[in-house]
Amino acid sequence: MLRITQYIKKSLKGEKVRPFPGVILIWNLTNVCNLFCQHCYSAANTVRTGELSIEEIKAQIPYLKKANVKYLILSGGEPLLREDLFDIAKLFNENGFITTLSTNGLLITEDNIDQIKENFSYVGISIDGDEETHDRFRGMKGAFRRSMEAIRLVRDAGIKVGMRFTITSETYKSIPFIFKLAEEENIPKLYFSHLVYSGRGRNLTQAEKEEYRKIVEDIIDKGFEYVEKGIDIDIVTGNNEADAVILYHKFKERYPEKADILYQNLKTWGGNQAGVRIADIDYRGNVKPDTYFPLKLGNIKEKDFYQIWNSNGILSKLRQHPRPVKGKCENCQFLDICNGNSRSRAYAVYGDYFAEDPECYI
Repeated sequence: MLRITQYIKKSLKGEKVRPFPGVILIWNLTNVCNLFCQHCYSAANTVRTGELSIEEIKAQIPYLKKANVKYLILSGGEPLLREDLFDIAKLFNENGFITTLSTNGLLITEDNIDQIKENFSYVGISIDGDEETHDRFRGMKGAFRRSMEAIRLVRDAGIKVGMRFTITSETYKSIPFIFKLAEEENIPKLYFSHLVYSGRGRNLTQAEKEEYRKIVEDIIDKGFEYVEKGIDIDIVTGNNEADAVILYHKFKERYPEKADILYQNLKTWGGNQAGVRIADIDYRGNVKPDTYFPLKLGNIKEKDFYQIWNSNGILSKLRQHPRPVKGKCENCQFLDICNGNSRSRAYAVYGDYFAEDPECYI
């Protein structure tokens, strides 16, 4: 994830950023969902067969600690469909993990908001455009209204909340609406996720390269506007680390005397972190370098997470910096910033985990 506003602020102050001191684990607790989203990377449905029990999850806690997992994002499917979600979150919290929730928000109510506040330090809720766009993209009429009600409920309960938006050719025209919505509703964080061709997301497309780059430039320009005007909204992008190159160029135009500070901060950040500081466990216990990877490194029913996370093979190559990527990425002068970008997207298009990223717009 590229924390655009945070990196602008720190670099303007001459501050160095520190890489996250551990592993961020996305745990997809279920594949069941109450929506049918066009971009769903897990192709969520109604099947619960093979879902890990709370006892199997609990057994991994010592190994997560040993592997230096610090931060857990509980996701799905729709994680609130697990009746034992709050018990699972409590286990993680009691063991010192920072625990957050990624949800569509439809099941957040007055009845469970206190439990959400007790168990989660942050809640990310998906909004993929204006009401018409969101409802069409998510496959349910009324989904936008209910998700916005959830955002307000979480915000008013004093829990940090953010909107998650996936950039596709179907949704990108709604980005100005999303910024306006965040400003009007006092939502402190916006996370823009680039499309990765996984699950049902394989059926979607991104905007044409020229338009795609313009979309990113507009998002980053908004980041500068928020920092320069003192508007307290964090802008973060994910799944296309070429965004950092645009951020660097635009920062250099505005603040050339501090551009070297930003560049060093971006190198410290290190670009794509799949298999490095990012891990995923799916609902059946398969460990992957990130949520989008088709490749399974192992299953926690057979080996513990620490053993799997410290195995050789593709993880060794993912952890090289810069990575041994091919094509136009191989000799790119910004490889030390983006780290080759999305390996999942490269595989989806070229069948090679170390091919160039087809959605690099640089």
